[in-house]
Amino acid sequence: MFKAFIGYHLEEQRRNAKYLRREATKYQRLIKLICCVIMMLVLWNIPAEYFGMSDLTVVEQRTISVFCFATIMWILEPVPAWNTSVTAIVILLFCVSDSALWCMKDGYTPETLGVLLSHKKIMACFADPIIMLFIGGFILAIGATKSGLDVKLARVLLKPFGTKSENVLLGFLLVTGLFSMFLSNTATAAMMLTFLAPVLKSLPANGKGKICLAMAIPVGANIGGIGTPIGTPPNAIALKFLNETQNVNIGFGEWMLVMFPFAMILLFIAWRVLLMMFPFTQKRIELKIEHDKEKQLKPWQEKLVYIGFTLTILLWMTDKVTGVNSNVVAMLPVGLFCLGGIIRRTDLEEINWAVLWMVAGGFALGVALQDTGLAAHLIQTIPFNTWSPILMIVGSGLLCYAMANFISHTATANLLIPILAVAGASTAATLAPYGGVVTLLVGVALGSSLAMVLPISTPPNALAHATGLIEQKQMIRVGLTMGFFGLTIGYIMLICLGKYGLI
Repeated sequence: MFKAFIGYHLEEQRRNAKYLRREATKYQRLIKLICCVIMMLVLWNIPAEYFGMSDLTVVEQRTISVFCFATIMWILEPVPAWNTSVTAIVILLFCVSDSALWCMKDGYTPETLGVLLSHKKIMACFADPIIMLFIGGFILAIGATKSGLDVKLARVLLKPFGTKSENVLLGFLLVTGLFSMFLSNTATAAMMLTFLAPVLKSLPANGKGKICLAMAIPVGANIGGIGTPIGTPPNAIALKFLNETQNVNIGFGEWMLVMFPFAMILLFIAWRVLLMMFPFTQKRIELKIEHDKEKQLKPWQEKLVYIGFTLTILLWMTDKVTGVNSNVVAMLPVGLFCLGGIIRRTDLEEINWAVLWMVAGGFALGVALQDTGLAAHLIQTIPFNTWSPILMIVGSGLLCYAMANFISHTATANLLIPILAVAGASTAATLAPYGGVVTLLVGVALGSSLAMVLPISTPPNALAHATGLIEQKQMIRVGLTMGFFGLTIGYIMLICLGKYGLI
């Protein structure tokens, strides 16, 4: 997250604390890493018959070992998640691509070796159109920060909620949710917690109002990300597989047409849940949102940011009308802000490349599963067509929800979506009455976004917990409650829309 962003100091503190914890357990991390490598080597070299799949090729077996290696590495996290993604890409390039080392290809017949991956296709994952969509979102956020647009929007959007405590809470939930639809969830949470700091100081020390407002920020950020394809990486991953492997062709505006109202409903539910769990004792709150950053842009540059921001959002929401793909639209602020001198070299260095590389690693694993034929092989082995469609749809969402509370949301989506995309395609007929593969994959993205039970579940949770106002048991109560409401309403909505052919 770029350093100019308001609240960056909170994110920096979180990262430093995480780094110190890693340093304290470096021997444990080393043991975890060694165990992961040993597991991969065992899977790489054991006889193919042990996998229980007939005619398993060498390339497929290697892909299984790399996939399992990435899975365990993402779960145990002996190194940062993006490091695992990049490592997986490198192993795929050198061991299962058409440009692999000679010793990885020689000595095998074509039938035994299997289908080698295109090295160009693997490397293209670093510049996938979805990656460009995220870069466009990051550039918009940088422009909004440098022009002060974020602070002005927060001030304007919060003003109508007045000073009544309950309404101020609703204001923070809705504004945080709205910002997180277009900006990084982490950056949004850090910014809103900074705005909230003086408010928290004015509240009674022994009251529950502080807990209520502090919890509103991560809840708003996590739920708000559901509203747009760029709100959170799992959304974009699901959209990529739907549009590219299932030929569904869901646009930015179409996603928002369904998911924006859904996110708003959940935010209102969160409002009532928080008020019920943590009622205010102080009935009125005075809001003072100040911009303490030095002016970074000239007046004409600020106007250019406003124009670029507005045009980009409008084009994203009307992509089906204009015919301009949302990934292409994302390049508009990149060109406009760079040409206008708003984005400088130092700003580009501050883009969260770790998230982008993490997503790229998941895309590369997806390419490996698809192009080697391993995904189809797995589907033949696992009798998905005998499963109840409701079990398959809801079960995958619950599995994703459970996993995403303990490991990265992006990592969870990277693991599950490629396999479920192929499973869904093979059982399309049975899933059709319930919305087909769209319900299956979008449900996984929802399960990921709603996973906010623990401080480690999401960076916004960690930032809020770091304030010292929220106990873990309180976060668990709120997280489980919102997970229940979110998944229940989400699946009812998706299945009903699917039944009537609206998705």
